[in-house]
Amino acid sequence: MTDDLWILSYDVDGRDRATSVRVCRVIFGRRNTTTREGLPATYDVPGFIHRPGVVWIGQSVLILPRVDALELRARLESMGVSVGFGRLVIDRQNLDAFRRRRRRSKVVQPSQSAC
Repeated sequence: MTDDLWILSYDVDGRDRATSVRVCRVIFGRRNTTTREGLPATYDVPGFIHRPGVVWIGQSVLILPRVDALELRARLESMGVSVGFGRLVIDRQNLDAFRRRRRRSKVVQPSQSAC
């Protein structure tokens, strides 16, 4: 069996666009641009799906190590997001079946993104 894993689902009211955007940034990360020494500099801010051991199952559902799940739940609830949360018992082979494989040739357009 895998270590202490938790499944978390969340729901944001679709009419609340501002919260939806904030949640997407927490979950999926974002790219920021700033100025350093007078020149534009871009850097990535990783989201929860980039953390070790986190598996993005699909729309609004993740499997996470306990510490990450507790942190994410607290952050989402502080934004007023509805969160479902529970311990998950699954063996490594079945967990690996949910891991997403990177698509090499397809470029995701903004309208096709997860948010």
